[in-house]
Amino acid sequence: MKRWWIYQKERFPVLAHGLLIAAFSSSAVCFSAQLRRATDTLPSAAAFGIAFGTCFLFFLQLRIADEFKDFEEDARFRPYRPVPSGLVKLRELGVVFVLAAALQLAGALILEPRLVWVLAAAWTYLALMSVEFFAREWLVARPVTYLWTHMLIMPIVDFYATACEWLPTAGSPPSGLGWFLAASFANGIVIEIGRKIRAAPDEEDGVRTYSVLWGRRRAALVWSVVVLATASCALMAARAIGFFVPVAAVLGTAAFAAVFLALRFRDDASTGGKRFEHFSGLWTLALYLMLGLIPMAVAILG
Repeated sequence: MKRWWIYQKERFPVLAHGLLIAAFSSSAVCFSAQLRRATDTLPSAAAFGIAFGTCFLFFLQLRIADEFKDFEEDARFRPYRPVPSGLVKLRELGVVFVLAAALQLAGALILEPRLVWVLAAAWTYLALMSVEFFAREWLVARPVTYLWTHMLIMPIVDFYATACEWLPTAGSPPSGLGWFLAASFANGIVIEIGRKIRAAPDEEDGVRTYSVLWGRRRAALVWSVVVLATASCALMAARAIGFFVPVAAVLGTAAFAAVFLALRFRDDASTGGKRFEHFSGLWTLALYLMLGLIPMAVAILG
């Protein structure tokens, strides 16, 4: 068990990821219920539980898929990581991947059998991502295309989480879901860019960070612009559930802080790269809480 503890600590921190995924999945469930004006009580515990469990396993599968497709590169440039070092074997991770899929399937069948079709669509996209859409070299040569094609998994997974609420109860997705999914897509880009902006001393050979691909100043600028785009999509989503002003206040303040962080990094790109990753995590937490649990709680208590 010790080696698995080391693996999760380095590659998929369960507690940190679990908190963000809980906010992500519960927000999707609550947002769907609010669009349907089903705000007398919280959605069912089963909807919350299956949405969280399935989303958590999806992100674990994404990490495992990355271990497979990046194995040769990691072995060359990052041999200290758990998989290339031999601490955990790819075969073992493959077993975990399959077990995760079995649990996801079981959850869908228990909650609502029709969820299997939504799950299958998400699996299909995940499978295509795992083989880089059969165009790895072409995508690697086009970082922006690589980024958005891979981040499309975010609204796909989020759509599944919303389906855990609307499919058993209404049978079809509620009107207004698009802006929420757009915010999820943009936020995925915020996270991805944020974790790959590094200060000069932290860059590693063979690691394609955005601070290397675009230059540190441009990477920070793009990140802050995407934060603003995420906030814009979130405001449109908030408008659909009648929670525009609180979301504008919270995310507006946070977006201002993001721009300030980017400007500071622009002026001194030798320090502070890790702050983008940390801020992206806090931003994600605020985004989903303000679109999900908090407005749902206000509606129920009010």
